[in-house]
Amino acid sequence: MHGVRVVAAMEAAKGIVVLLAGFGVVELLHHGLEPVVDELVRHTHLNPASRYPRIFLDLLKNLSDQRLWALAALAFGYAMLRCIEAYGLWRGRRWAEWFGVASGGIYVPFELYELAEGVSWLKLATLAVNLAVVGYLAYALWAGSRLPPQPVSSSLE
Repeated sequence: MHGVRVVAAMEAAKGIVVLLAGFGVVELLHHGLEPVVDELVRHTHLNPASRYPRIFLDLLKNLSDQRLWALAALAFGYAMLRCIEAYGLWRGRRWAEWFGVASGGIYVPFELYELAEGVSWLKLATLAVNLAVVGYLAYALWAGSRLPPQPVSSSLE
């Protein structure tokens, strides 16, 4: 049960980070993209003419207010899913374990594809952590199914 709570804390942390990113996207609507992008590139000491910063800059220049609102809404939805999953895992709900296995397992093919494109420590670590979480939640489901059913107690007693 303690391991499931560790996974719940990880999921809650992911939800909070994405929620904060969504608020950051909304903040971009108020201040405009250009100054923020320029400051980000300058702060990270990136060459704006090189490949990756250029892709990022081009992407941001093509974002409309409508797309930014859509990104913020997606971030909010994703964050809520992560927090609901975290709540369910923390409270020991089997549906949350099933949801965790399914939602974590969805990423595995994409992570394997990224590794096929080029191996890096970050990609390997991401895959390893994801497989560990999915494997642990699958084990928790399996172990939970082997326990005898618990009698349901009435709160009216």
